[in-house]
Amino acid sequence: MAQTSTYLNFNGTTGAAFTFYKSVFGTEFDGLMRMGDVPPQEGQPELSNEDKQLVMNVQLPILGGHLLMGTAATESTGFTLNQGNNVYICLQPDKREDADALFASLSGGGEVEMPMMDMFWGDYFGSLVDQYGIRWMINCSSTT
Repeated sequence: MAQTSTYLNFNGTTGAAFTFYKSVFGTEFDGLMRMGDVPPQEGQPELSNEDKQLVMNVQLPILGGHLLMGTAATESTGFTLNQGNNVYICLQPDKREDADALFASLSGGGEVEMPMMDMFWGDYFGSLVDQYGIRWMINCSSTT
């Protein structure tokens, strides 16, 4: 079955971020691989013990079959991370109480951009940046 997922890069905080998301959504990881689990690649420098503990890939189902994936994108592992405002994850729960609960959990320690409110297009909507710099929109079409 085809699906869509969102892939997030973190500068060394992938494990903490995904442990947080796991607690918010109450789901379990579909997979978790650390940099040290990857077989050595020809021409690649040996990883430090600290880098071996970084998350290579993690997969967490969230709402409606959507898969949230992530990795550690550190310079020591060959990545240059540029965080920006070009990615939001949009959640569309069925009930307003679920929208409020998700919003409250995700915004803890983060920044509310727009609080949950009824919008001109008829939905209940809010946006935030979580404590790890990831941008979320929550949009609920239900009136209950």
